[in-house]
Amino acid sequence: MTGTGTTRPGRTERGTLDKAAAENFPVAPFFLPRDWRVDLMAVYGFARLVDDIGDGDLAPGGADARLLGVPPAEAENRLVMLDAFEADLHRVFDTAGSGPRHPLLRNLQPTVRRRALTPEPFLGLIAANRQDQLVTRYETYDDLLAYCELSANPVGRLVLAVTGTSTPERIRHSDAICTALQIVEHLQDVAEDLGRDRIYLPAADMKRFHVQEADLATKIGGASVRALVAYEAQRARDLLNEGAPLVGSVHGRLRLLLAGFVAGGRAAIHAIAAAEYDVLPGPPKPGKLRLLREVGVTLRGKG
Repeated sequence: MTGTGTTRPGRTERGTLDKAAAENFPVAPFFLPRDWRVDLMAVYGFARLVDDIGDGDLAPGGADARLLGVPPAEAENRLVMLDAFEADLHRVFDTAGSGPRHPLLRNLQPTVRRRALTPEPFLGLIAANRQDQLVTRYETYDDLLAYCELSANPVGRLVLAVTGTSTPERIRHSDAICTALQIVEHLQDVAEDLGRDRIYLPAADMKRFHVQEADLATKIGGASVRALVAYEAQRARDLLNEGAPLVGSVHGRLRLLLAGFVAGGRAAIHAIAAAEYDVLPGPPKPGKLRLLREVGVTLRGKG
């Protein structure tokens, strides 16, 4: 990543960036222009680290806390870490200061300046992780959508900003896609999230389908759980269809990237359906052939 205003990642940030290969959707695939890939990876580094702080998945040893100036006694306090991370983010946008402390945020600073990015999407992602520490249940679907506005939609807005393609209509379509992808991820991870004492299935929908929290802790989902998952999956499918016109509104390699996002969501929903909506044994994952088929369908403007 040299020669574009960035520095070669060190050990601390390398462990975070390496997680890109395990993501459900491509972060900065090879077919994109190199400058886009550099900037998208810088954005990914921020998003991945803030999620790791919020989930308590930081590398052992406390290196991130030291970099952010958090005392060792507070290194396990996620809210303290998020506050320190937010303070470091503000240093990214402070042109008169000495710059951020964390290497991933130092790596982000040239991207912010090149692409004229604003703080709001980054602050949204921090706010979502702060909310995860304080809110573990969502009463209504609208409550969940408000969470996705913080946790998911900023990512799509940043992709549009990095590629210089933001318009109000594209942002609206992107928000629908990102919210759908977040809902799909929640459906895949019901069991894992419950292990973190988090439930992203709206309580009102659980009540409607006669699902208790104890029903989510079983190894195999019963009929009521599967019906609930099918209902939420259809909502995600509808959102993907609502946002899909975004793909046809751009051209070239960006069109292929965005088609990959939509196709990834559709393929994941197909995998959930193929598992008869039983997500409790583990997250259903689509195969590569299904993903490629969905990419073709999306690029043709169908599906």
